[in-house]
Amino acid sequence: MNGRLSDDELLITREFDAPASVLFALWSKPEHMKRWMGPATFTCPEAEIDFRIGGAFRAMIKSAELGENWFGGTYREIEQDRRLVFTFAWENDGPSAGVETLVTITFQERGGKTVQTFHQRPFLNVERRNSHVHGWTSAFDKLESYATTIAKKECTA
Repeated sequence: MNGRLSDDELLITREFDAPASVLFALWSKPEHMKRWMGPATFTCPEAEIDFRIGGAFRAMIKSAELGENWFGGTYREIEQDRRLVFTFAWENDGPSAGVETLVTITFQERGGKTVQTFHQRPFLNVERRNSHVHGWTSAFDKLESYATTIAKKECTA
């Protein structure tokens, strides 16, 4: 986690070797989300996105150990290549089931690279927040690899 936050907030800032337009697309298109969403041991075989303000998304991440985990939300703000705001809730019966959080992501391009700032809140408690740190960090590792691959393809196209 980065920065000073209250117990119910998560903040992850990460630099990617890809332009903001690539990162934004990887969050906004289901064919891309399926390639990176979820921690390292998970796949994302299902993703549906109605990418507009008021539109919904729903996806499922899956692992051999934990099975299927569905989640979804609604888009609140969309600023092309700069900012996304959406709700996020797990549809399972785990400790975070039914708890709706708000995710705000900003993309700041600097010299062909992009700083992605990911903010999520509120969590029920510190333990629930901390349980998401590994998941998102691991997913962002996959996102970084995929974004770099896509950016290189766009440069050679």
